Amino acid sequence: QVQLMESGGGLVQPGGSLRLSCAVSGSSIKFSTMKWHRQAPGKERELVASITSGGITTYADSVKDRFTISRDNTKNTVYLQMNSLKPEDTAVYYCNYGWRWGQGTQVTVSS
Repeated sequence: QVQLMESGGGLVQPGGSLRLSCAVSGSSIKFSTMKWHRQAPGKERELVASITSGGITTYADSVKDRFTISRDNTKNTVYLQMNSLKPEDTAVYYCNYGWRWGQGTQVTVSS
């Protein structure tokens, strides 16, 4: 059974940083494009960042130059480094590849 487990969320002040992790078990991510999405209260889920098996990354305009997606295939894990966080980054962040989704981790940016 394939499982995606996000971690690293929490409460942070504006301007702060967090690093999210998504550990995958039950299947290798080596050949998969990995994605981070987020969903804020009352809003639709949006794609935040993606990374291909070859390491090509894409970002939503709202997070470009602040967030960095990376992967470690040896650990079967994908990361999202989030810097210069803003209140509007508050959301539940989900890891995804193919049709598989994690349970999400809450990120709250507030003073």
